[in-house]
Amino acid sequence: MRWRLLDEMSPAIREILFRGAFPVYSYMYTLRPFMRMNTPRRQEIERFVQVVAGQRLSVRDIELLAQGYFRGPASLREAIEGDKLNWSLDQLKHVPEDREGCNGVERGFLRDLELLRKSIERVMARCHDPRLGSRAFLAQANLLSGGLLSTLAPFCERMKELHDRSGSA
Repeated sequence: MRWRLLDEMSPAIREILFRGAFPVYSYMYTLRPFMRMNTPRRQEIERFVQVVAGQRLSVRDIELLAQGYFRGPASLREAIEGDKLNWSLDQLKHVPEDREGCNGVERGFLRDLELLRKSIERVMARCHDPRLGSRAFLAQANLLSGGLLSTLAPFCERMKELHDRSGSA
């Protein structure tokens, strides 16, 4: 596993890790799962490591920043890249983890949003899989993807409304 890990690293990341400017644990267990989603993220991971390296952050703070950087809004990514790490951490730490203040309907909806995000990431990662090519699969995939595409505009509109409404919390 470690040999494969070394093979996957770019020379820039290898140099940062070997210099001790970024915890190897954070690279292995926090950032590697983002690499498995899709390969273009390797440049983003390298950029994240370069920005966060040498800042003397805890593993937990690096994990929070990674979640915000890779799964959060573009504004948070820009703040992290703009070296506003303390501000970004404050923003991320003020999002309550527990859902005690939410009613049952709200907890269910939050769970649906998490599942949707995970499903979207999985589908995006698998779209170009060469093993998906039988006639039966392609016919069904065409129907399903067409249905999804027809709901995309209204879905995006509703998500933007929810994002704007929830942004003031």
